[in-house]
Amino acid sequence: MFESKVFRLWFIAALTLWFVLFYQFNQLSFLLEHWYYPAIMVAGAFVAGVTPEGGGAVAFPVLNIFLNIDRTMARDFSLMIQSVGMTSASIFILSHKANRLKTYRPLLLFIPLAFIGFVLGMQLLQQLPVYIMQALFLSLITSFAVVYSFGKHRGSKLTLELSKPLDFLLLLLLLLAGGMCASLFGTGADIILFTVLVTHFRMQEKVATHMSIMLMAAISLLGFGYRHFVDQALTGYQVQTWLCAYPVVLLMAPLGAYVLHLINKEIMLYAIAVLNIGQLLYFLCHNPSLDKLMWASAFTLVLSTGFYILIRSLSRKVISRAQAQCAGPV
Repeated sequence: MFESKVFRLWFIAALTLWFVLFYQFNQLSFLLEHWYYPAIMVAGAFVAGVTPEGGGAVAFPVLNIFLNIDRTMARDFSLMIQSVGMTSASIFILSHKANRLKTYRPLLLFIPLAFIGFVLGMQLLQQLPVYIMQALFLSLITSFAVVYSFGKHRGSKLTLELSKPLDFLLLLLLLLAGGMCASLFGTGADIILFTVLVTHFRMQEKVATHMSIMLMAAISLLGFGYRHFVDQALTGYQVQTWLCAYPVVLLMAPLGAYVLHLINKEIMLYAIAVLNIGQLLYFLCHNPSLDKLMWASAFTLVLSTGFYILIRSLSRKVISRAQAQCAGPV
């Protein structure tokens, strides 16, 4: 994992920065009292590196739903911690010899569009009822994980090909929507980008995962900065919890990206699907209400149907192309 000199330098610099910040702003006693933050991110950061779901896909529901931590604080923690973990994973990906930097050039356009969506979401969506946000988030990650895990065909292209004006419009709308999701949950832009890349644009799964990781890393950094410099809303307590989990995600997210090159991806996808189903069931069973059930059911039905149609469309295109190749010229 530490073969790249660039990544080694990044890791040493980032770890040194953590020591300095921890010494100035945190205490060992606080870390011991809040041990669950780094414990949560052992799994969360690994998921962020090995799948298109960010670490917030674990951190947000565990903090907000399981531990009853305020939704805004859980969202901010997800952004703050991903700004370290997913940035670390991104640097690992970009410095890996097998990856071509030109492949990721579209991110120079994706990032500002998604950040515009983030700012719009911060301005327009923050007053939605919390249980509706929770239902939307859990339905999103569960529907995606389940439908994609059981899809039979994956994309095969190594680069993004934009051939129609509608392609640009589709990306614009989905990137704005992804940024809005990140403004609510601290994650989500990565899942949306990954989905459109592997379905509509038929990109190879691993490349799409890398691009989604780098997009969410950038939005996390920008969102972290927005909350600190524009909203001026981050508290000393949030900084301390961030510093508790900082070294964990610094290592675990790139470790996940490294493992992505070695493991059977299908097994990991099934595991993530089971995890997300468990989170959704806990949400419905904890302080159950008819409103929670109705919103979660509606979101899950709509999102599952949408994901299923996209995956099925991809499967048909793959099968048609394979049949055409087998038939050959007449």
